[in-house]
Amino acid sequence: MGNTEKIIQFGEGGFLRGFADWMIQKMTDVGAFEGKVVVVQPIEQGMCDMLSAQDCKYTHIIRGSEGVETSVIDVISRCVKPYEDFESYLALADIPSMRFIISNTTESGIVFNENDAVDKAPFVSFPAKLTLLLKRRFDKALGGFIILPCELIDRNGDNLKKCVLAYSDLFGFGETFKAWVKNENIFTNTLVDRINTGYPKGEELNLGYEDNMVNTSEYFHLWVIETDFDIEKELPFSKANLNVIVTKDKLEMYRTRKVRILNGAHTSLVPYALLSGLDTVKSCMDDDTMKEHIRKCVFDEIIPTLDLPKDELVDYANNVLIRFSNPYIKHYLSSIALNSVSKFKVRVLPSILEYNKRFGKLPQTLTFAFAKLIEFYRTDMTNDAPEVVEFMKTASVKDILAKTEYWGTDLSFMYDEVAKHVD
Repeated sequence: MGNTEKIIQFGEGGFLRGFADWMIQKMTDVGAFEGKVVVVQPIEQGMCDMLSAQDCKYTHIIRGSEGVETSVIDVISRCVKPYEDFESYLALADIPSMRFIISNTTESGIVFNENDAVDKAPFVSFPAKLTLLLKRRFDKALGGFIILPCELIDRNGDNLKKCVLAYSDLFGFGETFKAWVKNENIFTNTLVDRINTGYPKGEELNLGYEDNMVNTSEYFHLWVIETDFDIEKELPFSKANLNVIVTKDKLEMYRTRKVRILNGAHTSLVPYALLSGLDTVKSCMDDDTMKEHIRKCVFDEIIPTLDLPKDELVDYANNVLIRFSNPYIKHYLSSIALNSVSKFKVRVLPSILEYNKRFGKLPQTLTFAFAKLIEFYRTDMTNDAPEVVEFMKTASVKDILAKTEYWGTDLSFMYDEVAKHVD
């Protein structure tokens, strides 16, 4: 039973190997799950040859301010390369024990291309490949799959299902097949969160053996899976104490939590920190002024605008600060600063507006962060669309706040509080 192949995984990169495969290893180690993963290389050029050369085993190293933890991941049975052998890929559908499909084909992976055709296999598009795999499964009269896409787009499962149904129409597979796709397969929506830092180039690891596929990550991990299906019966994450949340309808609340707290903390910090001469997130956590700025933003002004239980929000926020302090991750502020205006609109402004709505006043620290954003765009450190850079650099504070095209609403009511902080 332990060697039975149960999972088809689209993607062999550092993220899935340090996230899904690591979790499967954890469940296997405690005797909660028996089954192997077959990795499908979703693009023509990839790392499957390197992985296969070492029997699909590799070392995963978790590193952070909490310490260092090393483990060997041995849950992948083999790799399949559709661009070299498409039949071997389709034959995965013939294995009765196959039950799960996991994917991470980048944000642009879940797309529909109307120019794809059956005789163009193996296609560029992941959903087209998946549609043919499902059709093969259907033709064999075998059961459907539980599908866990990890691509970083909203409603990833819903969007993947739409693409598969669109390909079914394009390929002329008929209504009976479409009904089977809808009724016999479970497309979950997911939210994933873990920083995987890949192979530690230039470091002396002293493993005692050669491993070209070493992967590294932070300690924190979170997988939110939205489904009505009792997935724990088949993937018992809780038995391995994994930070996996299965919810029927609250994925959006957890996504909002991540965007407002994790991403919002980044975006409300970066302009101020760069103006202060700092260069990495870790350097901010080592600076008392910046650390206090982050704490006020998150705990005093962002958390009060969110609707999940406060202890959950505080626990998540504490984890965010631990992650920001990770000495093994060099997260440059300049990379986070890319397109800061649009990021501020999505990540920080909703917290400002919701705080104002709930408490009848503007949040002082986030408003200060807005002022620093404006000040930052008057420097030459910005990286944004030329027209955004030009406007933000030359416009008055009043005109910037009134720019509904940037903010989605007129923010002129914030003028007094913002302008007093702009040098």
